[in-house]
Amino acid sequence: MSGPDTPPGGGGKAPEPSGVDLARVALRAAKEAARARGDAVQQRKQARRGGLRSGARADRRDPVALGPAINRLLTERGWEAPAAVGGVMGRWPEIVGEDVAKHCEPERYDEDERVLVVRCDSTAWATNLRLLAPTLVARLNEDLGHGTVRLIKVVGPGGPARRFGPLRAPGSTGPGDTYG
Repeated sequence: MSGPDTPPGGGGKAPEPSGVDLARVALRAAKEAARARGDAVQQRKQARRGGLRSGARADRRDPVALGPAINRLLTERGWEAPAAVGGVMGRWPEIVGEDVAKHCEPERYDEDERVLVVRCDSTAWATNLRLLAPTLVARLNEDLGHGTVRLIKVVGPGGPARRFGPLRAPGSTGPGDTYG
């Protein structure tokens, strides 16, 4: 049985490439080698001229998705810790629980001192949070990285604003000055 791929002698070997086929193979190999050399030379020229040009291939000047761009900006500016603490302020109910979050809320973070200031709506909740503070510091540092929060400063409710008017005694500090 002889087919189009087998020579008429019945041997099972494919024919050796003839002169035209050898020339095609050699030409294809030469083109690929020249293209590879040309790409390398072109890249070296562009690098000398001030960098690669944006084009069909990706480079650092191409548009970036918003999330990675913000992460890169935070890293370059050294804003990771404040941004992480800001994220904690947004997730405060998850971290401390719903009951505590209803009565205590984070107010600000001092990056230099690494102190988180939390305001409570009553002195009872402020006392409760002071007792929970070491546990919260450990939980926050576990979430944000060791040493991000060194101390939680708990602030109780603020008193009413002092009102000045015709019925106030000059120099009075309010009702507290009568209790000695």
